[in-house]
Amino acid sequence: MQLWRTRPITDTPPILIVDGVWVQILVPTGQTFLDRSGHERVEMRGQEQVVLAVMGVWEDGRHEILHYEAADAESSESWSAVLAALKRRGLEPDAVRMMVSDGTTGLPAALKEHLPQAQQQRCTVHKIRGLERQFCYRDLLTTNPTTQEVLSFEQARRLRRLQVTTDAHAIFDAPTRTEALERLASFRTTWGQLEPEVVRSLTKDIEMSLTFYQFDISLHALVRSTNLLERFFREFRSKADEIGSFPNELTCLTVFHLIVVRDHAKHDRSKVAQTG
Repeated sequence: MQLWRTRPITDTPPILIVDGVWVQILVPTGQTFLDRSGHERVEMRGQEQVVLAVMGVWEDGRHEILHYEAADAESSESWSAVLAALKRRGLEPDAVRMMVSDGTTGLPAALKEHLPQAQQQRCTVHKIRGLERQFCYRDLLTTNPTTQEVLSFEQARRLRRLQVTTDAHAIFDAPTRTEALERLASFRTTWGQLEPEVVRSLTKDIEMSLTFYQFDISLHALVRSTNLLERFFREFRSKADEIGSFPNELTCLTVFHLIVVRDHAKHDRSKVAQTG
């Protein structure tokens, strides 16, 4: 595992996707207790820790996990340590053009220090998901515009959420940045009076959610969100839920590593899988 995590990086990807997955790891409390047999045992307590992971994406669509390590928080210091480790392994800072993240507050400072040329891409899925808290449901429809059926209050609320989120997704599905901005303008016109806080939330720092348009359209679905990494995390969470609390950090990272190796083998990324 350690050999894999320190192997040289000889082909720097232009895009990095980063995120963290939280786990429970047992740590000693400093206290002891007697078990039922009268043996002295070290008291352990579950502590939240996060596994920070970096996935590289190349312009031909290839993608793979490059690095991971455990940390106490998604802080600037933790992300700085991750990026520094990548540079020590040969990552060329000037070759990284974009960093995709879910908006973790600790990342920008680390990015500025280690990858100053890289632009940040805010995950569009998280951006739209965050709109849920902003709805005011002003002037809801009373009938379904398609079926003409009378809507209950809750049905009208669900329809409003569906309409707004569908229009929001359409912005980032646009094939070009120009068309995305046109759809954004239409979104403002359609929902500005009915859902002003939703519009305000979506348009805030919107440029950071459009960075992916510098790449070919074939990459857009892969790099406008952290979904590639989230799919991998779902596999890891499934195994972590079976385990409960990991007995130590090494066990946690070992399980993570085995899933990395399996994922790369499943997608025929033989070069990486063989280093497991």
